Amino acid sequence: MGVTGPPGPVMDRDEVDRALARLGAEHEAIETSLLALQDHAGRRLLEGAQLTGTTKERWTAAEASITLLWAYFDAYADALRSAREIRSRRRWSSREDLVELTELLRGESVTVAGSATATANAPTLAGTGKLSEHFSLAALVERMNELYASSLDMVVAADAVWSALPARIDLLAAELQRTRRLAHSVGVRPGEHPAGDDLEQITHTLTTLREQVVSDPLAYWVPTQGSSAPGGGRPDTATYDREARALEEVRREIDAVLTVRQDAEARLVKLRDVLSRADRTLAEARSARGEVLAKIAASEVPAVSGPPTALQEQLATAAEYRRHAQWHRLSPLLEALEERAEDELLRARESLTAVTAPLAVRAELRGRLDAYKAKVARHGLAEDPFLIERYDAARRMLWSAPCDLRVASEAVLRYQRAAADLLSPRVPDQGGPTDRRGPDA
Repeated sequence: MGVTGPPGPVMDRDEVDRALARLGAEHEAIETSLLALQDHAGRRLLEGAQLTGTTKERWTAAEASITLLWAYFDAYADALRSAREIRSRRRWSSREDLVELTELLRGESVTVAGSATATANAPTLAGTGKLSEHFSLAALVERMNELYASSLDMVVAADAVWSALPARIDLLAAELQRTRRLAHSVGVRPGEHPAGDDLEQITHTLTTLREQVVSDPLAYWVPTQGSSAPGGGRPDTATYDREARALEEVRREIDAVLTVRQDAEARLVKLRDVLSRADRTLAEARSARGEVLAKIAASEVPAVSGPPTALQEQLATAAEYRRHAQWHRLSPLLEALEERAEDELLRARESLTAVTAPLAVRAELRGRLDAYKAKVARHGLAEDPFLIERYDAARRMLWSAPCDLRVASEAVLRYQRAAADLLSPRVPDQGGPTDRRGPDA
């Protein structure tokens, strides 16, 4: 929509003809825009909807604006028709005709009367205390531009929300129903499983959201800051997106329950095997503890706990859940049992290692003693009486029961030192003993 020139002196015939041509083009553009607004799908939906809230308030004002728009347009068309009639009286317009045309085309010669309803609700005449206004054609076009932009903005925004959200909500609701049926099939129900409660909450939220979107779409419209174009903005999908994420979380949890149903027996067998290995390891630790107490003296041997009866009871409960197809209860129980069973097996192994540590120390001392004896023999000192005496003393301690590890360790260390003294050459001028093995040692 354009705007005519400002008021000025009396127009000549060429100026009148140019102005009429421009006004005629404006008339066609305005009429096309108003008809497009009249046929807009969003406007038709607004007319037939049961509106509430912000949308109801703005549509009341927009309807009044559209009514005024047509009144303005009719007045504009009448003024244009009158001007054309005056211009068509003569081929060469007289000065009186030109004065009249100048006043009509540039002066405030257009009077628009509004209905009581339109005057009360439209953002133009409301509050002025007048039922009519006087415009120049330029001012009238500017006013129509304002009303058209605000009305179109409201219609486009409502239509955009209706086009974007209800269909998406319906698709999500359909997915929700499928998920609910699947959840019921595996025992996930409200009051029995948190995911069942979540499904009920999502259902309630989506139902409420759809009702609000249909009745008050502008409550879910976010205008673009700084945009002056009609319909500048986007639908607010925050609530929808949140519920879609919540439904996806529930679906993943139900998938986990389904997975449990498929491999529950294999997981139960594996759990029994892990707990059985833990029991055997603890039994071995208890047996080893008795052996250590009998064979090792002056050593603190840790106590060995009994079998994990609590885990066995929970394993029996898990098997019961499987027999009764209570998958939603079996899923978290299996996860907890698998973690605790592995911890129990690790604890049993650590207990066995701690109990048998003294035997490992004795075995290490025995190995070290025999290794030094073999080393001494390789150097031809196997018959050395001093070394034989030290070796026999250490061996008696390590192969006697109960074995005092502290004393035996000192005896092995004495034998090592004695062997090292004989195996290391001495320098005579340092006052040390001479090497008894001869120069070829």
